[in-house]
Amino acid sequence: MDDSVRHGMTQDPDPRVAVADLKSQVGDAGLDALFFFCSSSYDLDQVAAELQRSFACPIIGCTSAGQVGPHGFQKGGMAATGFRGGNLSMVPHLIHPLAGFQDQVVGIAAAIREEAPSGRLHPFGFLVIDGLSMMEERVTSAIYLALGNTPIIGGSAGDDLGFTRTFVYFDGRFLSDAAVLASFRARGPVVPFMLKHFIPGRQNLVITEADADRRLILEVNGEPAAAVYARALGLPLEELNAKVFSQHPFLMSIGTEHHVRSIARALPDQSLALYCAIDEGLVVSIGESVDPFALLDRTLAEVRQKAGDPLAVLACDCILRRLEFENLGNDGAVGALMASRQVFGFSTYGEQFNGIHVNQTLTGIVLGRPGAA
Repeated sequence: MDDSVRHGMTQDPDPRVAVADLKSQVGDAGLDALFFFCSSSYDLDQVAAELQRSFACPIIGCTSAGQVGPHGFQKGGMAATGFRGGNLSMVPHLIHPLAGFQDQVVGIAAAIREEAPSGRLHPFGFLVIDGLSMMEERVTSAIYLALGNTPIIGGSAGDDLGFTRTFVYFDGRFLSDAAVLASFRARGPVVPFMLKHFIPGRQNLVITEADADRRLILEVNGEPAAAVYARALGLPLEELNAKVFSQHPFLMSIGTEHHVRSIARALPDQSLALYCAIDEGLVVSIGESVDPFALLDRTLAEVRQKAGDPLAVLACDCILRRLEFENLGNDGAVGALMASRQVFGFSTYGEQFNGIHVNQTLTGIVLGRPGAA
């Protein structure tokens, strides 16, 4: 990796010192674009002011549930990656408030078409969105349709598993009830990918009562959802927690494809809150994990080869994946593997891939060098 891409990570709790630390690692001269992710525990007004004062380039970012960078996984703190050398151009577009996303997306798509330069460049989009908005499905689908199949990856902002309030960054402000779509043009090839490491289990369950708008499963097989889920795993209700959910998500099969529907938490009424929308009448199974390390190693090798000589890999990695790695005791090895493959990104409350919102996946895009592949 040459000087056209530089990463930075810091754990300093002071916003001014932390941003200055990132600036010293990434540099500020000649930047074309900056990706920035941070803990929600910071004074975000101060962070925003320091970002705007320290970097003159366009910035895309949000609060997170951790970051991924040159040191692997990081909890808390901040991380940034800067691009220079003219290989990448970026224009951020704000969607706020999210209730009015339809008209805003139409306007953004028109602006992106107008800003498109001549010449052979490779477009893609990077989306960050309020991770507690429950709007990801609708916003992501609308953007993908409006942009005419332009590759899009993205992540839902986090708040360090507090599930209180999440923020996206735009033009010197951190905002909730908002999303930012960054429109990119790359001189080198771009290779989007999505990785999931679960297969359907043997036992099928029927969702007999759900609240799709609130992403709640109320009953499974005619009984309280959490009770059925715990019984299927051979666990008492009180032992259901984030680590259990990270290792045993629901899987919904559509034809030969299966999609993860991750569980966020069990509620006092024994309903289950999910990270994705869910409907009554669906048949699901409890997923079984395949070797996540081997799958990640193989997938990153394959997509990097397609891009030729990669500049970097931008990634949105579900927080439940990291929790699962921690529970298995291989989070250090997974983080080191990602760092060795130049992966940079953040731990999310959900991921976006083209027109769909997904859970417990790694969505990413490999940026190749001009003339590669």
